[in-house]
Amino acid sequence: MSRVVIFERFGGPEQLLLRRTVEPRPGPGQARVRVTAIGLNPMDWMISSDAALAAAFGVSIPSGFAHDFAGVVDEIADTSLGFAAGDRVFGSVSSRAAADHLIIGPTDIVYRTPGGIPDDVASTLTVAGLTASAALSVIGVSSSDTVLIGGAAGGVGVFAVQLARLIGATVIGTAASTTAPFLRELGAEPISYGPDLANRISAMAGAHVSAATDLFGTETAHAALTLRVPHNRISAIAARSALPIGVLLTSARDAAPHAMDIITDAILAGQLRVPIAEKFPLDRIQDAVIAQAARHTHGKIVVTT
Repeated sequence: MSRVVIFERFGGPEQLLLRRTVEPRPGPGQARVRVTAIGLNPMDWMISSDAALAAAFGVSIPSGFAHDFAGVVDEIADTSLGFAAGDRVFGSVSSRAAADHLIIGPTDIVYRTPGGIPDDVASTLTVAGLTASAALSVIGVSSSDTVLIGGAAGGVGVFAVQLARLIGATVIGTAASTTAPFLRELGAEPISYGPDLANRISAMAGAHVSAATDLFGTETAHAALTLRVPHNRISAIAARSALPIGVLLTSARDAAPHAMDIITDAILAGQLRVPIAEKFPLDRIQDAVIAQAARHTHGKIVVTT
């Protein structure tokens, strides 16, 4: 038997149910992964709580839960995927990562896990890492920029701050005031979000902010426009209808083909660290989602099987 997390109704964490089912078997062009870790993202619980958002992502009920995973290939139907039994892998699938076993196919995003990167870290990389990379690349961040990153202490933000610093950019990161020491450790100059943000940034950085990415809402995007950052040098990931016209909406799908290599190479070189705030076993999936949705953690929430 295999455990799987499902939801049959849209709603809060209480709708996430742990069920036992027959172990899935791979078909032609597929492989099975024994999942060891699931990295949670805000989009996971947003999809399970909002029918309209779920529909936008092609998710209907009943549905599995979560996207990012790491584990070991334990059964293959053929070799067309390029993996063999025993290969450590990580990646992202559509709303079905939270399970003991997972079937992967040619349309899923799956990478080999480099030696030296543990599964709990690998499980956090795909959605957050690729989204952060896309948010920076779409606005052309370079070593000459001072980039403003909104939501810098969040799951995507910790990647964006460090990737921008690897490029050589100066980083100003918005977050709660309690996260200031954490952001400084990552290489960002922290500033509290909230009223009068643009004026407070201007007092800190003068007129030197040249690019911005808003990883939580639209506050940072509006502040960047007030600071006269051009529209095409501002990106956002979480806002749609309220996004100022001309600001670039992006997602993990827009990341460059080599983006994950840059991320994993930086981790192995000790140039990028992945803070894991807390781990929960699979049978505490509701508690894990409550912790993730509270947005008070510094880093990622990981669920282990």
